Amino acid sequence: MSLSQKIFIYCERGQDPAFWAEPMNALTNGAFIIAAAFATREYLVAPPERGRRDMPTALLILLTYTIGVGSFLFHTYATRWAALADTIPIALFMLAYFGFLLRRFLGLHWLVAVAGVAVFYATLWYAGTIECRYETLLPITSRTGARCFNGSLGYAPAFFALVGAAALLAALRHPAWRLIGLAGLVFLASMTFRTLDLELCSRVRVGDMVVGTHFLWHVLNAVTLYLLLRAAIRYGSSGMRRNGPT
Repeated sequence: MSLSQKIFIYCERGQDPAFWAEPMNALTNGAFIIAAAFATREYLVAPPERGRRDMPTALLILLTYTIGVGSFLFHTYATRWAALADTIPIALFMLAYFGFLLRRFLGLHWLVAVAGVAVFYATLWYAGTIECRYETLLPITSRTGARCFNGSLGYAPAFFALVGAAALLAALRHPAWRLIGLAGLVFLASMTFRTLDLELCSRVRVGDMVVGTHFLWHVLNAVTLYLLLRAAIRYGSSGMRRNGPT
């Protein structure tokens, strides 16, 4: 299997191998850069005496920049190597943020946090292998010949992790629960648009150009990541307790 093999899985590209076959999908990756830039600004103006500027938070912001670049590469080159540049930073962010959440927001021991990340990785992997069958799951996008839920099931564990974390943090009266919960709701909308990209392909147009709904996955995901980064900056430093800064 060649890394230069072309991949055609989104409405806007269709079967066109050209570099600019997905202008909306490509250009909306700028939303990740904007989200990371806003988070960078908030990170830099955060009070250093409260320990809000630390390496884990900075790395999460850096990963957000990387997500924007990697996704742009995939929606322009549309090859297997570009798909890796797209999916690896996303996977790293999900795993890193989950570990950050367990360690910084919930205050769990680092061994417990590592074990939690390992379990989370296993659920992400398993969700990505699920095949839709009529007797088990509604095979949305089956009529288009697409993957189960257009591949969005692989992100379902991240959604449930956000919702579960928000509920737990709310019960603990941790101030981060609102941002985490809001991020979960935005992410649900984001996954919905990703799933329906091919289903609504012919109905979503810009002028005479068919664009689908995948570009909204980028825009809403950027909002999701910004909310998560803001929570990390405001409430996730090592100098925070559950009820606020020390």
